Amino acid sequence: MADPESAFDSHEAAAERSAEGAVSNHDRDAASSHPPPASLLPERDLAVERDRVRSFVVDRVDAAGADGVVVNMSGGLDSTVTAALAVEALGADRVYGLILPCNKIGAPHARDAEALAEALGIDHDTVHLQPLFAQFGAVAPDRFDLHDEPVRSGNAVARLRMAVAYLAANATNRLVCGTANRSELLLGYLTKHGDGAADLFPLGHLYKTDVRGLAAELDVPEFVVEKAPTAGFLPGQRDADDLGAPYEVVDPVLHLGVDRGLDPESIVERIEAAVAEAEAEADAVSSETDENELAVVDRELVADLLGRHRATAHKRLPPPTPDADVE
Repeated sequence: MADPESAFDSHEAAAERSAEGAVSNHDRDAASSHPPPASLLPERDLAVERDRVRSFVVDRVDAAGADGVVVNMSGGLDSTVTAALAVEALGADRVYGLILPCNKIGAPHARDAEALAEALGIDHDTVHLQPLFAQFGAVAPDRFDLHDEPVRSGNAVARLRMAVAYLAANATNRLVCGTANRSELLLGYLTKHGDGAADLFPLGHLYKTDVRGLAAELDVPEFVVEKAPTAGFLPGQRDADDLGAPYEVVDPVLHLGVDRGLDPESIVERIEAAVAEAEAEADAVSSETDENELAVVDRELVADLLGRHRATAHKRLPPPTPDADVE
């Protein structure tokens, strides 16, 4: 295992090259506003989590007799943190990065990912998937047209990316290191057999807000942390738009509803009480803040998020089979 210094320490300049002008003011506000009151999420020792994940990666790779890992790098927070932890755990020579843009929207993120891979000192390749995707659409039956179908086409691209990742893993005797966090897994906010397919999920136990804290522990470049989470398929699309709230709101709802088993009414009451307590401790809400998003979380939003969790259980389970008739 590598020493505990940040994987970015020796290549800091390469990461900084991508930071200039990378984040708009809107993105910065969306990524960092309205932190949850501390009482709503379990406290985590980030140094302990860092060591825990590093050990997990080493154990899984060793158990598989693999030579390293493959990480699909998007230029976003989760894939950057995953790659950095893999480098710390295994060394840069055992981590391979794949950068797989498929449209103009993804081009700036691909450039960020390339700079981050260079900063980590890992071998990496950029493969533009548009020709492959176009050919895939051309040979698919007409009844399954992908034109102007963002969900359908986005899922197809995610599965093409995973096909390339497993090609690389097969060719180099490596494991595919997934980048999904606990928020995405609990909501099913990923593509089945796409980014939902992997040999290990080092961040799968951490909520998105935990991953952001871990990024600071790892010295991940600030422009990555400040990016608004997005799938990158449509202009202006953000996770918060799809989910109905930013992760600072989503994560406490999931923790209270899934981890602690509270019903929607109790979740709303618990969040409102925690916000009121936080505001009382601060003595006043900043005059620059019109409203605290956590304070206005309602039962409809909570019910929708928990409904997503229930409806996507199939994404978190192996395919069902009939019971084995074994005597």
